[in-house]
Amino acid sequence: MDLLNYAFFQNALIGSLLTVIVCGIVGTYIVARRLVFISGGITHASFGGLGLGFYLHVNPIFMALIFAVLSAFGVEWMSKKQGVREDSAIAGFWALGMALGVIFIFRTPGYAPNLSAFLFGNILTISHTDLYWIAGLVVLLSAMFILFFKEIVYVAFDGDFAITQGLPVKLIEYVMMLFISVTIVISIRLVGIMLLMSLLTLPQMTVNIFTSDFKKIILGSIGIGFLGCVAGLVTSYFLDVPSGACIILVLVVIFLVVKGISSSRKRKMK
Repeated sequence: MDLLNYAFFQNALIGSLLTVIVCGIVGTYIVARRLVFISGGITHASFGGLGLGFYLHVNPIFMALIFAVLSAFGVEWMSKKQGVREDSAIAGFWALGMALGVIFIFRTPGYAPNLSAFLFGNILTISHTDLYWIAGLVVLLSAMFILFFKEIVYVAFDGDFAITQGLPVKLIEYVMMLFISVTIVISIRLVGIMLLMSLLTLPQMTVNIFTSDFKKIILGSIGIGFLGCVAGLVTSYFLDVPSGACIILVLVVIFLVVKGISSSRKRKMK
């Protein structure tokens, strides 16, 4: 409990809560639309932006956001307009982003001091400015889902049916890809590029064991995600290891325990 007296740990807790809210909302859409591979591609493509940011001595997060958005829209454009298979387009942007990131970082004079935090996560370094940006995203994303929840669910589960209902499917898809990109970049501080895809899927997979209701999965994944963040932060603080790895490890353990309990109950019912 003494940890709560430290400002950096208070910021980490607030940042974790805000981050898992956006990841819970966006992650549920990703899982429902089977976009997990796309989220992985966007995450790793943003590494090119980080490298360019270090090379140009500008904010790496801002450059990562530009790369992430361009990669997301590029995948949608190539797969829908150019006849390129979606998985091939994702793999292309994934590889391009990582390659550019390595080249830019290698060409940057000196040492990139914050690179490990972006790769593996360290939310203990989060600032008040970061919290304001994440809070703004929470407000925007929550407002969009409240106002257009039915339309988003239709597009997530059955785009063809949404078209027959006269919904602007393309617009919704591009707007959601934008939100996915922003969520990914903002969440990099929490678990890092290497592990971010797990934060967008593991809580949802855990809740999905018990329910397929879109709203319940969102709420449940937020709760499980925050639990994993708190336990992971405490563990990382005492073990002096990257917080992102500990958070994901806790989420994996939670999933395995819940899955084991569920399977045991099903066997007993038979």
